[in-house]
Amino acid sequence: MRETLVLNASFEPLSTVSLRRAVVLVMQDKAVIEHAHPGLRIRAAAVDVPVPQVIRLCRYVRVPFRQRAPWSRRGVLVRDQHRCAYCGRRATTVDHVVPRSHGGGDTWLNTVASCAEDNHRKADRTPEQAGMRLLRRPFEPTPADALLSTLGVSVRDGLPEWLALPA
Repeated sequence: MRETLVLNASFEPLSTVSLRRAVVLVMQDKAVIEHAHPGLRIRAAAVDVPVPQVIRLCRYVRVPFRQRAPWSRRGVLVRDQHRCAYCGRRATTVDHVVPRSHGGGDTWLNTVASCAEDNHRKADRTPEQAGMRLLRRPFEPTPADALLSTLGVSVRDGLPEWLALPA
């Protein structure tokens, strides 16, 4: 399902929502479409709306400042671009570098994306005990990085033209 970026009335990014939720916000006049997918439209009996890629809320929503991105399994997979931290193949699971049974927790710095084979081979051991090497170290993304990666946008690839600031 397509993800739609939601901007506050002040144009600051808030979150992403499903296409269905974005269309509902636009139809209820709670948001306006800032950028749409070119050539795609949603049509019904009395509705003809472009498929929104970015919407902006009509009213400002006060959001408490977030210093850290919340940890999630999906977030770890997105952060690591669905690539196994041990072999580089497609990752489908999340592995704890220090297993939970050894005191490791669900944190950004203790979890990496992993393929099922490597996760099973590592089992209830640390990478050193299992004789496995991490291809890249886990890191904690900023809230902005986490939001961009959810949209499939990488800062090193450059921002898409609809998100880049005008010159």
